[in-house]
Amino acid sequence: MTERSEYSATAMASPNIAFIKYWGNINEELRLPVNGSLSMNLDGLATTTRIKFSPVFTEDSLEINGNPIQGVGLGRVKTVLNAIRADAGKPLFAMVSSENNFPSGAGIASSASAFAALAFAAVNALGMRVSTERISRFARLGSGSASRSVPDGFVEWFAGDSDESSFASSIAGADHWNLADCVLVVSDGHKKTGSTEGHKLAASSPLQTARVADAPRRIEICRRAILERDFGQLTAIIQLDSDLMHAVMMTSQPALFYWTPETLRIIESVRNLQMGGLPVAYTIDAGPNVHLITELKNVEQVIKAVKNLDGIIQILRTRAGKGARLV
Repeated sequence: MTERSEYSATAMASPNIAFIKYWGNINEELRLPVNGSLSMNLDGLATTTRIKFSPVFTEDSLEINGNPIQGVGLGRVKTVLNAIRADAGKPLFAMVSSENNFPSGAGIASSASAFAALAFAAVNALGMRVSTERISRFARLGSGSASRSVPDGFVEWFAGDSDESSFASSIAGADHWNLADCVLVVSDGHKKTGSTEGHKLAASSPLQTARVADAPRRIEICRRAILERDFGQLTAIIQLDSDLMHAVMMTSQPALFYWTPETLRIIESVRNLQMGGLPVAYTIDAGPNVHLITELKNVEQVIKAVKNLDGIIQILRTRAGKGARLV
């Protein structure tokens, strides 16, 4: 048996910013979340993944940004590939090479774009004809939030209660609303506690039960705000949801404090800008970096207002983006 060209593919996927957050699982192995979530893909930030399946390979291999990866990172890739290989009926090992054009492991959803790109590339390399929802389920096995980076634009992840019912789909395309995300990077290093470990601690917080119980209400408000392009409603609900998730983190056992003094300084600045009439909202994933959401017409004004704050290393400008696609 010889190598065939259809066993190779290259795919690209973007990270996403969660408007309604994912934090905590009912099933750690399948990464089934305790509540649904909503997000926006981020155009211009991307993971590009090349995969080659071959009968001459004797094991799976992984390289990220030019560095060979073993251990847990490779194990998560194998989990996704094993599910795809089983469905395809092609038990071939793979060589995977992945590159990010933005900081990894710093709360900018690098695992989301990575596993979305991996799943999309693998499915296409093996010639599988499956739905976006199915690819979303494959990606979820590597990183829960990766399920949201597969569909286009503004995305809802349905929590479900099984592998088949937990998937993401687009509620509006990338061109539905001219929203922008200005990512204020205050740390570009890997966080001490990754999201996978953090999810396991969520249930230890006495606030998690209330956060999860109220999630359907917040999802409905956020979904309506997106579909109606209501920035005021969006601002109120995404800031509440972000604060709730971090309150759970801070009250878990052991406690997780992702915020830094720079994070708090930005939050205070944003609230002052809002009082002055500037339409801008903050939301923060599992890390110290702050995402400022605004409409494209206000981007320059927002950046001008915050760029001189102490501790900002970099400002990444992005907008609503497409889902996973072949390169």
